[in-house]
Amino acid sequence: MSASHLARRFLGALDPRGADPEAEAWAREHLLPGEVALWARQSGPDRRHAVAVAREVVALIGPAADRSVVAAALLHDVGKVEAGLGTLARVPATLLGMLFGRERWGGRLGAYLRHDAIGADLLRRAGAAPLTVAWAAEHHLPPERWTLPAEVATALKAADGD
Repeated sequence: MSASHLARRFLGALDPRGADPEAEAWAREHLLPGEVALWARQSGPDRRHAVAVAREVVALIGPAADRSVVAAALLHDVGKVEAGLGTLARVPATLLGMLFGRERWGGRLGAYLRHDAIGADLLRRAGAAPLTVAWAAEHHLPPERWTLPAEVATALKAADGD
C-alpha cells in the first residue's frame, strides 16, 4: 500500500456521499440478495470506491468478470462495517497496523485491521459465491497465497490499488 494511494483514498473518503444513483443500481444488479444487504451497510465513500474498483476490473478482464468477480470487487472491504471507524480514525488505524502488525489490536481498531477475515465471514453467512468470499479473505495477502485464478486476482488487486 503506497503513501500516495493512501493519500488519495483519504481525500476521497472525506466526501461522505455514496456512488451516484446509476452506479448504485449497477452495483446492486451484480449482487445476490444477502450481498445487497451487506452493500447497503458500507459507508458512502466505501461504496464509491468499490464501484470504481469493480468497473476497473470489468475493463481489465472483460467477459471473465462474471457476477461473482464483480461482487468480489464490490464487497472486498465489507468487513470494515463491523469496525464502525470513520475516515479520520482509519488513518491512524492503518498506520498502527502497518507499523506494529494487525494481530495485536482488539476492539474496533482490531476489527478494522482484520476486515478481510471479518468480511469473508460476513459474505459466507450471506450466501456469497466462494470466489467472492475468497477475495475478501485474500485481498491483502501476497500473490503466492491467492487461490483465485491468476488473471482474476491480478485484476482485482490492480483495480483496488492497494
